[in-house]
Amino acid sequence: MSPIFDFFFEQYSGYETSDIALEIIAVIFGFLSVWYSKQNKIFVFPTGMISTIIFVYLLYKWELLGDMMINAYYFIMSVYGWYIWTRKIDETHVTPISVTTIKEKVISIFIFLGTLLFVFLVYKTFDKWTSWVAYIDTLTTAIFFVGMWLMARRKLENWIFWIVGDLISVPLYFYKGFTFTSFQYLGFTVIAIFGYLSWKKNINKNLQPV
Repeated sequence: MSPIFDFFFEQYSGYETSDIALEIIAVIFGFLSVWYSKQNKIFVFPTGMISTIIFVYLLYKWELLGDMMINAYYFIMSVYGWYIWTRKIDETHVTPISVTTIKEKVISIFIFLGTLLFVFLVYKTFDKWTSWVAYIDTLTTAIFFVGMWLMARRKLENWIFWIVGDLISVPLYFYKGFTFTSFQYLGFTVIAIFGYLSWKKNINKNLQPV
């Protein structure tokens, strides 16, 4: 094997083939979900739910509690988001893309702080608060919890949280030994940037006088 290949994938040498295959499948559906989100398509939710179900199983097996909770929360919020995105505000229009209100910003702060406390207690309960990785896990979990809630409500600012969380997750997952997932978050970062620009353009277009 080449040194470069070993550097990126040597950690998979002790994994079961089925787990590697499941991670790749989860990554593919994760990419599809983020892409559909950028395109403002409802398929963001079914594809995302498939990805999160697989990751919940794998992360539970690998004893990564913070990451597992993120994906379990994604699944729950996908159900909620699916409802919000398809809910009609009148006879012909569904919930539109919009910016976050002051009330939603306050709720976001409470979600962020509440998640920090919750994940900390979980890590302490299971005696997993043993390294700097736990601190980063707690931070990214809080960031992603807010991002997912805002995305479910079709808020433009969700992309800012995804971008920040994705940038942190790229080196974090590589350090943990999940190269495919690390690449996934790198791709997510790029898509999230274009997603923000696309949604912002959508809002500006709808604000223009007819």
